[in-house]
Amino acid sequence: MREGIHPTWYPDAKVSCSSCGRTWTVGSTRPSITLDICSNCHPFYTGEQRIVDTEGQVDRFMKRLEARGSMKAEPAEVIRADPELALSELGIGSQYIEALSGSGVNTAADFISRLQQGGDEAILEIRGIGRKVLTDTKKKLRGRGYELPTTEE
Repeated sequence: MREGIHPTWYPDAKVSCSSCGRTWTVGSTRPSITLDICSNCHPFYTGEQRIVDTEGQVDRFMKRLEARGSMKAEPAEVIRADPELALSELGIGSQYIEALSGSGVNTAADFISRLQQGGDEAILEIRGIGRKVLTDTKKKLRGRGYELPTTEE
């Protein structure tokens, strides 16, 4: 064994838990060890149901959850849906606006009436319109206060 390369061995190193205050001795290369939590107070070993949160992550999560709940609890602002809203004002791609216009769907009222007549398939049969564009357009219309017919899948 080479001399001078090995760490100092402490056969009676003191280990202490900062949560419960328990101390014991072990062999270690450090003279003292401090733990945040040990097997004496850890919920897994004690069977106690409590949350161990040393960095505040649970608190941050609970605050975000409360904020989300309060956002859902507040009533949404009532928006008057304008039936003559041009689909170009929704912010969907210009190529999709052109494809819809080519089929006579220029306004929100045209889009909704096409949905009422044939469901999603009536929009999807328009060349150049796929499921993503249909879904995005419906979301944007609902966001502006439009009532859309429900489709059963």
